[in-house]
Amino acid sequence: MMSKRMSRRQFLSLTAIAGTGAGFLWGLSSEANSSANKKPNIIFVMLDDMGYGDLSLYGQKRIRMPNIEQMAREGIRFTQVYSGATICAPARSTLMTGQHTGRTTVRGNWGDLKQGAVPCSGGSGPRVPLKDDDVTIAEVLKDAGYATGITGKWGLGEPDTSGLPNRQGFDEWFGYLNQHLAHSHYPEYLWDNRKKKKLKGNTGTTKNFANQSHYSHDLFTDFAMDFIKRRGAGEAPFFLYVPYCLPHDSFQNPEIESYAYEAGWSKKEKVYASMLTRADRDMGKMFSLLTEMDIDKDTIVFFCSDNGAANRYEGTFNSSGKLRGKKRSMYDGGLRTVMVLRWPGRIKAGAVSDDIWYFPDVLPTCAELAGVAPPGNIDGVSVLPSILSQPQPQLYSRPLYWEDHERGFRCAARKGNWKFVCNDVDKPPEVYNLSDDIGEEENLAESNPELVKWFWDFVKESHKPSANWPVPRLDKGEGEISNRVL
Repeated sequence: MMSKRMSRRQFLSLTAIAGTGAGFLWGLSSEANSSANKKPNIIFVMLDDMGYGDLSLYGQKRIRMPNIEQMAREGIRFTQVYSGATICAPARSTLMTGQHTGRTTVRGNWGDLKQGAVPCSGGSGPRVPLKDDDVTIAEVLKDAGYATGITGKWGLGEPDTSGLPNRQGFDEWFGYLNQHLAHSHYPEYLWDNRKKKKLKGNTGTTKNFANQSHYSHDLFTDFAMDFIKRRGAGEAPFFLYVPYCLPHDSFQNPEIESYAYEAGWSKKEKVYASMLTRADRDMGKMFSLLTEMDIDKDTIVFFCSDNGAANRYEGTFNSSGKLRGKKRSMYDGGLRTVMVLRWPGRIKAGAVSDDIWYFPDVLPTCAELAGVAPPGNIDGVSVLPSILSQPQPQLYSRPLYWEDHERGFRCAARKGNWKFVCNDVDKPPEVYNLSDDIGEEENLAESNPELVKWFWDFVKESHKPSANWPVPRLDKGEGEISNRVL
């Protein structure tokens, strides 16, 4: 009997045949096309809890990240890109599966042991792993001939579960399986594919980290550089996913940057800034290696954060910028992320775009880059035209959806310039016009009842029941919540 994994791979192969050529209709110049219509290498780098306002391109000027600034000068910067969730695990699930939090498998950091969640290795609450029949970016690209690797924080599967990276399309994997152990940047061990790699000299502490031996971020950079050297020299293209853990707490960094010492900030602020500068420096190392290997023009690089800032740092970094809220908030301060892309010769240098897209769009975009069709059960669309500075009006007309379950059911949606926020289904929702209210300060719900009703209908259409994250009012159709504010 054929396995589920084989079945879906056959499906992907068939859709790949049907979609062959889709990824090459890029509207490139003849010079760009002459580089063989080659499938590009794809590197996706994601920081952890970096705020929208932390990068000088989006706000403050205090934290030094010159390599990302140069990346934007050589590529494109997006101003209205969103994560798939306000917290770690569901954001990563939407990224990997192309499905929004209304129906992706992992919708929260913790699940229910009675409903299929599994104990967390290292402690903390039970976790929900990706399922065998989930199709990830890595699987789509692997079936398209890519070598696939990941280093950093995974967050979507525990040991011996269907959610392991090696069971979700990744040839090579090195890092933290879950969020709990990732709070220490000096862990006692990391996962090297399916085996634990002991880090001699580390105690796993999140507080006293003096005299520790191995800083996990540096190990992830070493893995990434080695992967690029080995895989970039081969004939097959590669996909490298680098979900770094900086600047997530605990706030640990081997040294403080000199500029941070001179600024007069608190100890926490100095470490935070130094962590971001360290990540930026390693981005510079990757770009230098791509150039040295002469694969710079064959490689598209994404840079973003997994969700909004964990701390706003008002008065120093203003990490959320002009946005309302922070991590765990359904306002844009919790959901919007920086997004910078670079692909020399393909992406227009110095471009800035206000096009609206989010994490579920990454899978179909990568599929188009690889010249194959994405799975049919996704919520995202390819934004490759937008990345290449081509008109894509669809991005302004289609709605986006988010939900959260950490503080009871909450949800949000955006369509065009209108943003809908529900922090409690038993209270009136909020509606904002982001075109002139980026800080979501003026609630226009009361004067737009038909718009509110449309959004409620969209919420009920988007949410699919989940045993781990039940929402009785929506799952069982109890009451007409859309009438609550009409």
